[in-house]
Amino acid sequence: MKSFAIIGCGRFGSAVARTLHELGNEVLAIDGDPDVVEMISPSVTHAIQADVMDEAVMKELGLKNFDVVIVSIGTDLQASIMATLIVKELGVKHVVTKAQSELHGKVLRKIGADKVIYPERDMGVRVAHNLTSKSIIDYIELSPDYSILEIRSLERWWGKTLSDLRLRNKYGVNVMAIKRGDQVNVSPGPNDKIETGDILVVLGSTDEIAKLEQKAGD
Repeated sequence: MKSFAIIGCGRFGSAVARTLHELGNEVLAIDGDPDVVEMISPSVTHAIQADVMDEAVMKELGLKNFDVVIVSIGTDLQASIMATLIVKELGVKHVVTKAQSELHGKVLRKIGADKVIYPERDMGVRVAHNLTSKSIIDYIELSPDYSILEIRSLERWWGKTLSDLRLRNKYGVNVMAIKRGDQVNVSPGPNDKIETGDILVVLGSTDEIAKLEQKAGD
């Protein structure tokens, strides 16, 4: 079990927080909005309302003891930059930060972010992480141990529910969302059925993701 702190619990941050917790990890969710904290609280180990730009407050949370801190703040660039700077100065081992633009990402790397991701830019954009499979659309490395994979539904999955597919049991991955056209089903349930053209967004360990990629290329 690893420990993760998620700073900023919008759509992306909350989905990552929930899934990491479902995978058996310790997850601390931090957000400045009390309504967001109340919503995410049942799905993580701890949820706290805090001013992420207050260094004293952040220090009290003991963030340096977490294996990975993910800064997933939305449109407030100042808060994103300050939170990243603070957690690095606190001595956090690995900091993953969400960026809104290339310039934003450049600043984040300059102040010490270990990994910068661009979910808004990258989601839906075809990438060749696995050149042997046309099913793989996108790949995001959250940390050296966990990754997110965006994969087009395989023909053998069509008409089956997530419960039928048993992806977690077979590959150790969790389905975070199902994209169908312009619609996104966040946190789908076991009875949700996979259809032709669906895109699955899954999270899992890097090793397990690699196994799923290999299977998609068969």
